[in-house]
Amino acid sequence: MLVRHLSFFVTLARERHFARAAEACNVTQSTLSAALRKLEEDLGVPLVARNRRYAGLTVEGEHLLAWARQILTDYEGLRDDLSGLRTGLRGTLRLGVVPAAMGAVGFLTTRFREAHPEAFVEIRSLSSREIQKGLDDFDLEAGLTYLENEPLDRVRRVPLYHERYILAMRADHPLAGRPRVSWHEAAAHPLCLLSDEMQNRRILDRLAASLSVVLRPAIVSNSFLGVCAHLRQGGYASIVPHTFRHLFGGTQDLAMPDLVDPPHAQAVGLVLSDRDPLPPMASALYRAVLKGGLESAIADAVRPRG
Repeated sequence: MLVRHLSFFVTLARERHFARAAEACNVTQSTLSAALRKLEEDLGVPLVARNRRYAGLTVEGEHLLAWARQILTDYEGLRDDLSGLRTGLRGTLRLGVVPAAMGAVGFLTTRFREAHPEAFVEIRSLSSREIQKGLDDFDLEAGLTYLENEPLDRVRRVPLYHERYILAMRADHPLAGRPRVSWHEAAAHPLCLLSDEMQNRRILDRLAASLSVVLRPAIVSNSFLGVCAHLRQGGYASIVPHTFRHLFGGTQDLAMPDLVDPPHAQAVGLVLSDRDPLPPMASALYRAVLKGGLESAIADAVRPRG
């Protein structure tokens, strides 16, 4: 059995079409089909359901898919590890990040790149559920997400910082100019929030409910960029993580008081597969964050100035 044959098989499972899979593998369709037949002969089971076109995987094929993904990940990890011994770590770190943590991800990747300047980082904005799937399918090396609210399975967790909440609005908003605003006061004004498929919004809804407050946003978006666009128009406020103060701290026309009565903190951290050994990229990121100091660096960056 060749690693290349497993790669063809995984690509076909992803593309669900023989011609597209062959193109993605940069081989002819006949070469792809021959490799798959050889894989079936080696394993002694049918892997692909065929009629005149691709019809899915057999039960045996579904089982092989999980093994094949792991074998290919281990093989690539081995190559990266051996190459890194000679030339330093190269390749791509694929990092899934929940939208609410985007304001802090730069602290993490900067530390990683300082230790491994030849490595490339690919950041994907994903929900916590998509991060779980990405780790399970070996499509991600790590994730940056909430650790307590809806914890992920089969992962090792590294706490990085505690997310707090602020109310962001234009400087001419009625609540601007104050260092602190209560949740009851915030809920009484037109809000623009993330939509409820995002974990950040579910956290806010549960927290508000515990205070007998109902959040009824006038506008929702599945992107913080959409939220921020409406803050610029005036009339709206948004409940956002305190790390966004770092992103917009130099913007004079936005006000960002703390939300209190009560204040709330939510643990955010790094999640990696619980496999041992970790792939080289994941292992390098793990070592970088274990040095500590990230929470204090973030706290200093988001501290109100003046």
